[in-house]
Amino acid sequence: MINFNLLTLFPEMFPGMLGQSLAGKALARGDWSFNAINIRDFSTDNHKTVDDTPYGGGAGMVMRADIIEHALLSLKKPSRNIYLSPRGKVLNQALVKELSQEQDLTLLCGRYEGVDQRILDAHDFEEVSIGDYVLSGGEPAALILMDSCIRLLPNVMGNVDTADNESFGSATNGLLEYPHYTRPASWTDAKGNTHNVPDILQSGNHAKIKDWRREQSKKLTQAVRPDLLKKNV
Repeated sequence: MINFNLLTLFPEMFPGMLGQSLAGKALARGDWSFNAINIRDFSTDNHKTVDDTPYGGGAGMVMRADIIEHALLSLKKPSRNIYLSPRGKVLNQALVKELSQEQDLTLLCGRYEGVDQRILDAHDFEEVSIGDYVLSGGEPAALILMDSCIRLLPNVMGNVDTADNESFGSATNGLLEYPHYTRPASWTDAKGNTHNVPDILQSGNHAKIKDWRREQSKKLTQAVRPDLLKKNV
């Protein structure tokens, strides 16, 4: 089981999509839990202010370290602290597997121009990015990190081999996953073009199918993520 502590200005955004499908069923079973803490509740002025202008000038506002710390210290026990940030280390499957083993994770969701650097330094926050782009806030990134961890928990996906056979998994040698097909074997699209399932997948020869899938993974990875091919093959 894993518990997520979410430091946010928008606690109503959780569990969001994670209340549905497999993650939602796992939440109902108690396989994971979450605690959404509203940072604004720890503001001390009448307007519930949580931010201020940046030292040195510049556009935007910065979330205050003292208020975030009060929210953080309200947690019953310390945990691994993560700040969702575009300047952090990129979230990949290896990191997801590592994080999914934690019993508690605290995710800080920034807003505005971000948070005062001192809160990150004082409480050893790791910065994690979900990609080279900027969001309006850390909440969507937190949901993505949570989902990637939850699906690796025991019993969530049902088939224990599923994760290994996906992109970046051990069965695909860390490469992108091969293409998938299902019925009908022959399909004509709305434009009148006919598409057939590759013959090899209908052959029943599992050794050749395995070789075909491995080759398809290499070709796809070479086309869109050659960095993975160099790293894993």
